[in-house]
This record gives sequence, C-alpha cells and structure tokens, in this order.
Amino acid sequence: MTVFDELSRRGLIAQTTNEEKIKEILSNENVTFYIGFDATASSLHIGHFLQMIVIRHMQQAGHKAIVLLGTGTTLVGDPTGKTDMRKMLTPEQVDHNAECFKRQMSKFIDFSPDKAQLVKNGDWLGKMKYIDFLRDVGRHFSVNKMLTAECFKSRLEKGLSFLEFNYMLMQSYDFLHLYRNYGCKMELGGDDQWANILSGVDLVRRECGEEAYAMTFTLLTTTDGKKMGKTEKGALWLDAEKTGPYDFFQHWRNVSDDEVIRLMKMLTFIPVEEIEELEKSPKLDINAAKDRLAYEITALVHGKENAENARATAKSLFKGDFNDINMPSTILSKDDFSKDQIGLLSVLVKAGLAPSNAEARRLVSGGGVSVDEATVSDPSMQLNYEKIAKGIIIKKGKKVFHKILAE
Repeated sequence: MTVFDELSRRGLIAQTTNEEKIKEILSNENVTFYIGFDATASSLHIGHFLQMIVIRHMQQAGHKAIVLLGTGTTLVGDPTGKTDMRKMLTPEQVDHNAECFKRQMSKFIDFSPDKAQLVKNGDWLGKMKYIDFLRDVGRHFSVNKMLTAECFKSRLEKGLSFLEFNYMLMQSYDFLHLYRNYGCKMELGGDDQWANILSGVDLVRRECGEEAYAMTFTLLTTTDGKKMGKTEKGALWLDAEKTGPYDFFQHWRNVSDDEVIRLMKMLTFIPVEEIEELEKSPKLDINAAKDRLAYEITALVHGKENAENARATAKSLFKGDFNDINMPSTILSKDDFSKDQIGLLSVLVKAGLAPSNAEARRLVSGGGVSVDEATVSDPSMQLNYEKIAKGIIIKKGKKVFHKILAE
C-alpha cells in the first residue's frame, strides 16, 4: 500500500493538484515536501498534531520533510478563518514561540538529516527589499483573483488590512524559495490553506516553468462542521502545562460515538486494516473503542506512562475513588482567601472549570456542580480555608473531576 493510499484510507486527504502525478511520484521517488507552522503561541495544539501525523506517515514512506517555522509570516498574520485581524506579536515573541515549537516537534518528527530539516522563513523574508518583492513576486498576483479566495472574501465586510493582504504572497514565495534552494516539490497543509497553497504552486510554475504539487488534509472538525479540539480552557494544547495529560485523555474519551472510528483513522497509528475491521463489526464496544482512542493519542503526545496514569485515573473516578493522585488539581494560595473564605464561583474560575464568574454562576444554578459529591445550587456558597486545605473534590457535569487544595 502506498503512502497516498494510506492517507486516503485514513480520511486525511482533502484536495490535491494533479492527483495521478502525485500518486506516481510518491510511489517512485523520494519526495521533498514542506509544511508550514506559524508561531502564534508558545505551544502546538491539536491541529498541528494532525499535520505532524501526516509528516510521520510521509517519513515512514521514505519522503523528506521540510518543517517551516513562520518567523516571518507570523509577523504579518494569516487572515484565514479569522473574523478579525490577529494579535500583532513582536519579533521576540515569535522567536520564543518558534523555539517552543521546535522542542515539541522533536517528540513527533524524526529530524535525522535524510528525514527532515527545520527552516525559518524569517531568514529569507526578513532580508527581502520591498520594491524587489513587489516586482519579482507581486506582479504574478491578480488582486481580483485574490479577492475571490475564501480567506479574503469572508473578511471584506469587517475589513481586511493591507498587512494581511500580503500573507498569500509571502506564503507563495516560501514555496518558490524552497523549490529553488531545497528541491522541494510539494506543499502540504490544512484544507483551509488551499488558496494560499495553490498560489505557491502557480508561482513556481510562472517563475521556474516547472510543475510543483499540493495536497491538503481534512480539517479536524466534528460531524456538524465545527472545529474540534476546544476545551473549557480554550484550545487543546500539546504542552502538558497548558492541557494536562488527564484532561487531554478525557477530551478524546468523551468524543461523540460517531466520531471514534474517524478519529482513530486520522490521529493514531493503529493499522488502518484493524480500524476498518472494527468499523464493520456489529459488536463494536464503543466505550472500549473510546478508551483505546484516548490512550493511543495521549501516549503519542504525553508518553505511555502518562497515558496509563490518565486511563487509571479515569477508571478510578468512574468507580467513585476520589483519592487518585493523578486527578487534575489546583492549589490555592492563602492570598486567594478573604477572612479564610473563598466563593465557589471564584474556585471554579481559578480551577479552569468555568471561563468567568457568569458562566460559573450558570453552572451552579443549573445543578451542574457538586462539592464532595453533594450537588450545590447556591452560587453564593463560600468555602473555608481549613476545609480546602484538607482537599475537596469538585465535580462538573457527569465526567469532570477536579481536586482543590490550599497551601
């Protein structure tokens, strides 16, 4: 089975240019390809993880990855999928984020010389002279055509800055630079990047008279089209300090039944034949499948030991054992208390169980919060320091448990 077949059977491929030629070169050549990662935060998230899964599949088939860190493009900001302009970051912030990405990526990507290399587009974009860039690159782009791209069209009502309008040109130039200097024949990325990637393919053709190729992945969404990977605390991060192994495990353990098989195919390395057999089975144990999904993804991201601990914690909490040391916890300081008292709403927010006091109030009023197994309905409830110092368990909904302690 070729890598194209593998990716296709796993539901990862969304769109391609010249599919037959891509199948041919992936079967008969060692292809150099690239994927770009803009350094917009200090941690990778689950969307990046999907891209690294594809990189590993490609590497296992003998192809070489160029991992591009967008230290130049991040300073401009990709308007794709955004209703407002992205927050402007300083060069120092971008460089810090890029270094964080680099450390995290080494867990998933083989950076042996013949397997992958890491480059930063700030190294060439930062040296370009603006008039030269306009003459050499900008002349190939039709403003009318650019405005038909979804990434721009969706922003026209609210406003699109000229800064962001340059992003497509910069990403396209990245492909041209990598084609000329590294022999890179193919760009991969999320399907929301299709317009940007096509522009890069077109720029290579115009400037070099050669064919380059593009392949996009299926976006990680729920069956109703919403982006997947959000938690109560925001994005589903790969950094354990931002999303702990237990919370990460529970996210996948609690996906809807109709998502399990699809996510197994996309986000794990369980043999696709084994997953297809599960899919056909009339006796599929959906809870066992969810547990397997959560374990496999958590083991890839946080290691087997953390995955096993998260699984054991989930099982002990299900059985009513609230003493598990691996349970997510928050330690309050003495300064969090006023006269040895703290409001339940404040505790929920500090523990990340609610994004605001208003949301915490709604949860409590709706009967969605328990303290030490007793359902609480009074949003004004106060908790004393002595009790919290011994440890209390807050339960949110049916499946979220959190231990609260005090220094």
